[in-house]
Amino acid sequence: MFVRHTLPGERVRAKVTETTKRFLRADAVEVLEASPDRVVAPCRYAKPGRCGGCDFQHVALPAQRRMKAEATRDQLVRLGGVDPAVLADLEVEELPAVVDGQHDENLAQGLHWRTRVQVAVRPDGRTGLHRYRSHAVEPVDNCPITIPEIEAAGAFRTPRPGRQRVEFAAVPGRPGVAVDGDRELVHTALGRQFRVSGGGFWQVHPAAAEVLSAAVLEAVAAQPGEQALDLYAGVGLFSAALAQAGCTVTAVESFVVAAEDARHNLADLPVTVVAGDVAEQVGTLAASADVVVLDPPRTGAGAETIAGLLSGSPRVIAYVSCDPATLARDLRTAREHGYRLRSLRAFDLFPMTAHVECLAVLEPDPS
Repeated sequence: MFVRHTLPGERVRAKVTETTKRFLRADAVEVLEASPDRVVAPCRYAKPGRCGGCDFQHVALPAQRRMKAEATRDQLVRLGGVDPAVLADLEVEELPAVVDGQHDENLAQGLHWRTRVQVAVRPDGRTGLHRYRSHAVEPVDNCPITIPEIEAAGAFRTPRPGRQRVEFAAVPGRPGVAVDGDRELVHTALGRQFRVSGGGFWQVHPAAAEVLSAAVLEAVAAQPGEQALDLYAGVGLFSAALAQAGCTVTAVESFVVAAEDARHNLADLPVTVVAGDVAEQVGTLAASADVVVLDPPRTGAGAETIAGLLSGSPRVIAYVSCDPATLARDLRTAREHGYRLRSLRAFDLFPMTAHVECLAVLEPDPS
């Protein structure tokens, strides 16, 4: 039985919400013996039967990170066959609570970090968020994890009749909100500006771009003159970091709009942007790569892409993942092709949820 709204060690009264042949799902509707890590949820919609967006509103932030670290270790060992010793000291790292150089207390509390959100719309036009594992829409007036600029644009208070969903995106501390990609946003990272047009990807936590870029550069120890390959490159964040470190970079991105943004963002750097499918391009491009960075979608890179990538025998690979389960699968494939997991870091890019961002560093296995 998988029970939401509870914590390890608690005694609760649970209501079964779903039955399958293998397991049950349930909600904790009454806490009889509470964990010392339980806190009052900052959102009044984070309750059984209501909004399904946050898993850990009732959990103190340090405990959230411990639980995520434990779940990540379990998935990588069980699904990926990773040596537990490599993960023994794994911690989920807190991101800086800083916006425009100033400390932000809401960020420090795990709130006001989501810079992009898709709201659902009921038939009567009222906006809200989906309930857990349901298409039903829970009307909400506000969302504490969303940045104020999006709420100020009426994401949760303005009716949207005739719509099923509406996406909002904004840059913290700056005017202007993109609605359904109707305008480009300009994000700042690495001392540069990055244009992100409608539908393009940018990390949703305000500190994520800087933190992940620094972590990737530290992991690969790129040397001037090396050839680098940036797969699933988006608008060019990691390509910029590698190029600024002295690498000559080839960036591959399948979304044409993002690829055009990358060409615009990286025009002054030694970066070639290829608009194409990664699986189709990787075998040829990997042959000359010393360093590889990849940041695939939640579904992972897949066995074909991993095999093609490793056929070029790069010196080091930095794999950025938002799903430990699909990362585990790809790590197993990498091991079968002679690469081992050298190190793993995890980052709390998504406070109040069960999601976690990982950076896996792979190298040839000398054994």
